[in-house]
Amino acid sequence: MSTLDPLLLAGTKAKGKRPWFLDNPDVERVMNITLALAQEVAVMRERMDTIERLIERDGTVSRDAIEAFEPTKAEAAERGLWTQEYLARIFRILQQDREALESPDEESSEDVAEEFAKT
Repeated sequence: MSTLDPLLLAGTKAKGKRPWFLDNPDVERVMNITLALAQEVAVMRERMDTIERLIERDGTVSRDAIEAFEPTKAEAAERGLWTQEYLARIFRILQQDREALESPDEESSEDVAEEFAKT
């Protein structure tokens, strides 16, 4: 019987040349690292939510209870809303850039700050 080595598996990659989607591979690397960390935070948040709900319900928690936890529809909806808000915060800068393209004549906060600094 063979066991899986998570460290070895973490370093595996798909066959073939890696596709790049952005012009700068370094920017893409940082983005990929950031998204991987964001995913881990979301998973930890969901597990903490599970632990908190189990404690509220039963006053106790176990690994088996965490793994077997099934949120109600309302709890799942609450988690879904948190995830949407979380992703919106992470991708806020991209949304703001898109909005700036749609309103190119709008003053930036830097422009306003410079104007106040002159007075």
